[in-house]
Amino acid sequence: MSTDHALDHGLPDRLEPLAAAAGTSPRMLIYHFGTRDGLLRAVLGHARQRQLDTFGELLRGRPDEPYTETLDRAWTAMTGPQGKPYLRMFGQLRDTIEQQLWPDFRRQATTDWLPPLERGLAGIERPELATLVLAVIRGLLIDRDATGDTTRTDQAFRDFLTTLAVPTRPPRPSIATRRRARSRGLTRPPSAAPRAAADHAAIVDRVARPTAT
Repeated sequence: MSTDHALDHGLPDRLEPLAAAAGTSPRMLIYHFGTRDGLLRAVLGHARQRQLDTFGELLRGRPDEPYTETLDRAWTAMTGPQGKPYLRMFGQLRDTIEQQLWPDFRRQATTDWLPPLERGLAGIERPELATLVLAVIRGLLIDRDATGDTTRTDQAFRDFLTTLAVPTRPPRPSIATRRRARSRGLTRPPSAAPRAAADHAAIVDRVARPTAT
């Protein structure tokens, strides 16, 4: 219940709201968790696991859905009522004072999301774009929080998704692959006949052309 309260209202400055939500007293909370910071770390840990489970499911690739559509749906949920409590709570950890509760949070907030994005993007054969996608999501969330401009940031994310949906040109086969294919008779080296025919035509043209007198 303390975690639910913190998600709904943010991390409190005093223990009384958390104690009331848990149906106990501040003294009992201190008895169980040692200090206020110990209690808040436990609350953050529980909330973070919920966020990983919730957002991780949103980012999971689905065989019947293009991953760009999955990301679009995930963005809508993350920035809507389902995701806002987590963004508000963990946004507080950007503040200097709150960072002391979880000093390594900023690093973990990056590395936690790369694996699910890589797995999802593998469905469109672009797992290497996980860092870029994460950077775009985080940047637009910061923009949205600072400006409150939901329309612009929503459109910016969807514009970004269109760049992921553009098919890329297949990579050129390596030299070794081309040599193996040639040795098996699957390909032939370019014929010299067209070049020879062009050279012949040029010579005939020069011979037939009248010379100046």
